[in-house]
Amino acid sequence: MRTRSLLVASTGGHLAELHNLAPRLNLGDIRWVTFDSPQSRSLLAGQDVVFVPPATSRDAVGLVKDMVVARRMLKAERYERVISTGASVAMAFFVPASAMGIECFYIESATRTQGPSLTGKLAARVPGVRLYTQYPDLAGGEWSYGGSIFDAFEAEALTDPLPVRKVVVTLGTHERYTFPRLLTHLMGLIPPEWEVLWQVGATVVDTMPTGARRQVPMAEMRTALAEADVVISHAGVGSALAAMQAGKRALYVPRRKAHGEHVDDHQVEMAQELESRKLVVAREAEDVTLADLRSAAAWTVRAAPGAAPFVWNSSTDEEDLCP
Repeated sequence: MRTRSLLVASTGGHLAELHNLAPRLNLGDIRWVTFDSPQSRSLLAGQDVVFVPPATSRDAVGLVKDMVVARRMLKAERYERVISTGASVAMAFFVPASAMGIECFYIESATRTQGPSLTGKLAARVPGVRLYTQYPDLAGGEWSYGGSIFDAFEAEALTDPLPVRKVVVTLGTHERYTFPRLLTHLMGLIPPEWEVLWQVGATVVDTMPTGARRQVPMAEMRTALAEADVVISHAGVGSALAAMQAGKRALYVPRRKAHGEHVDDHQVEMAQELESRKLVVAREAEDVTLADLRSAAAWTVRAAPGAAPFVWNSSTDEEDLCP
């Protein structure tokens, strides 16, 4: 009988992280569970995917809808394990899977540098769910350290950086949380002669930039990132990964809870963590300058040789699973 794993994640950063980690988990036969979006369709093109109803942060109705789908899927076909990086869709699958004796693994997002998210705290209450953090100082008790997605990257200064003329701006695609502070500031900062791709998500201001798009398909975004001189991004993990994979050291701007831009200030922590690794230039929205853009563009990011594998353990396999 084949061993099949369910990889479950919300779209956005959660899906980007799990997709980045999947090759390091040596899973064999897998099926993805996520929401239907341009990102997920592009990122998972050609793979086995089940689209479930979208559920936003603290969305009880969406959670219930996803749990109905989860119960139906888990009864219809045998799965050996469920692995998730969040968010609420993880709980929709963990609860019925755990009750059916299916192994469950929760890998906390790299954005959580100070402790578990609400999803992580809830997952810890589900019997049998194994918990993993991406920061060694957060390991202990029921949490294990498995490695970090960012261990696979390192930054290097360019000897002869080119002038900035082509920019990608990505503000994230969350339906509830927008980033008008950054959009407004950038519209007044970026010279009109520069070429800009604006991915603004749900963010709307009185006068929108020419060519602003709600969401750009992943394949097109990858091309734009590769061709850009600099990337300006909200401090989401998915955006950071996309920029780094394109060789870019992003100008990285955290959303703030005080401005209603996110549920908490985990993006501030994420920006601090990545700046400490020299993988981004972190700035507050109102403080971004053209000099910051040139500073970000003066570095490249590349794959780090000998990056530590992500290590975890399943009772289905006698050995730790790693690359």
